[in-house]
Amino acid sequence: MAKLFRTVSIRQLRALAALAGSGSITAAANKLHLTQPAVTLQLRNLQALAGLPLIQRQSDGMTLTDAGAEVLALCERIEAAIAACETSLDMIAGKTAGRISIGAVSTAKYFVPFMISAFQKLHPKIDVKLSIGNREEVSNALKGYELDIAIMGRPPVGIDMDVHLIGDHPHVIIASTAHRLARKHRIELGALAQETFLTREPGSGTRSLMEQLFESAGIRPTIGMEMSSNETIKQAVIAGLGIALLSAHTVATELDERRLVILDVVGLPVVRQWFVLSRKDKVLLPPARAMLDFLSAKGAQFLPRTQGRMRLTRTSARPKRA
Repeated sequence: MAKLFRTVSIRQLRALAALAGSGSITAAANKLHLTQPAVTLQLRNLQALAGLPLIQRQSDGMTLTDAGAEVLALCERIEAAIAACETSLDMIAGKTAGRISIGAVSTAKYFVPFMISAFQKLHPKIDVKLSIGNREEVSNALKGYELDIAIMGRPPVGIDMDVHLIGDHPHVIIASTAHRLARKHRIELGALAQETFLTREPGSGTRSLMEQLFESAGIRPTIGMEMSSNETIKQAVIAGLGIALLSAHTVATELDERRLVILDVVGLPVVRQWFVLSRKDKVLLPPARAMLDFLSAKGAQFLPRTQGRMRLTRTSARPKRA
C-alpha cells in the first residue's frame, strides 16, 4: 500500500469515484468524458497500485469492495482539499472573498436563511451555498467532505466533529383545532395510542425521536402516512387526517393563525438542541471559520420563539367559564 500513496493519480481516483457513483464503466466514462478503455485502464492501474481488488462485479452492475471503499474515502478527502485550495487561491488573487458550503436538516429551513442573511450583511462578498436534507442526507454529505458546516440536532456518529450549541429545540404534538383532544389538559401519552400519527420518512431525525418517545412509553400508535415534508404533514393535520410530532420551530405561523394547536401532553415538549458543527479533519478557510464563529456566538437569536406560543395555544384551547 505504500506504493499507492506515492504514485496514485487524481485521474485514477476520479475513475473509481465515477464508477462508484454510476455502477458501470460506460456511465463512468460518460461522466468523465473519457472512452471506456481509458477508464478501464485507470481502474486497472489503480487496483495494481493498491495490491487488492477494489471492484466487485455483480449481476446488476459493479460495486466497490471494502478496499475500494477505503480508496474512495481518500478520493473524497483529496477532492475536498483541492476545492479548499481553489478557494484559497481565489482569495489570494483577490477574485472573491470565498465560498462556504452549509448543510441543514429540513426542520432548520425555517430559520437558517435568516442566519445566512445576517451573516452576509456583515460579509457581503462571501458566497454561501445552502443544502437542505434530512438527517441521513446531511450526515452523508459530512462524511463525503461536501460541507464546511452543518446545522442539525445530534451530531452524526462515526465522525470526529467540532460541535457548538446554538439553542433549545422543542418538539410537540400538534392537532387540528377541531380535534377531540384540542381542549383537553394533562393528556397522558398512552391516551394517544389509538390516534393516527402522520410522520416523516425513515432517516429523518424527527421520525427517530417519535419512535424513541413511543418506545419508551411502551405504546405503538397507528401510523397513517409517511411524508418527506413538514409542510405536507402540517396541511394533513389541519385537514384532520391525523396528529403529528413535529418541531415547534416548524409550526409557529400555523399556531399564530389558529390553524393548529399543541396538545397538552404530559412530558412534552421533548427538548433537544440545535448545533452547528464541522469535521475536525476538514480545514476551514477564513470564510467558513467566520460563519462558524458567527453561528456559535449569535445563532440562538435566530431561533423561532416558541414558549409564548405554546402557552397561548393552551390558554386559548381552554373552555371558557360560564
